[in-house]
Amino acid sequence: MSAPGRGSMLAQPLQRPLIGRIAACAGLFVLGAIVGLAGTLVQAAWFPGGLLLALAGAGGLFLGGAYALGGRAGAVAPVAGWIIAVILLTASRPEGDFLFGAGGGSYLFLLGGMALAVICATLAPGRQPRGGPARLGK
Repeated sequence: MSAPGRGSMLAQPLQRPLIGRIAACAGLFVLGAIVGLAGTLVQAAWFPGGLLLALAGAGGLFLGGAYALGGRAGAVAPVAGWIIAVILLTASRPEGDFLFGAGGGSYLFLLGGMALAVICATLAPGRQPRGGPARLGK
């Protein structure tokens, strides 16, 4: 049962997101695109170490964004920026220029980054309703 004068936490209408939260998500989106671009260059330069460094940087950004915003939106925003940047960099141009080679390291970067995105979004803390601790079954 809920306290007198207060409705159930599930029955309350959704609130509009705060301007600061929207700005933080936009900043994380841009940061995700930058990390995707940097990871693309680093993973090919120093193959085994560069690949691990690029994936560690991406995973740190994804999970750090989730904990910074206190919800899964903090992980999804940089993931979206990372995926868009990496997908745009994989497309070859009419001149024949591209940043990704057909080697195994490039595929490991793509698939490893996507796996990290799913893992970090799953491990992110979900947003909980505010209020005191409740004891169920009273």
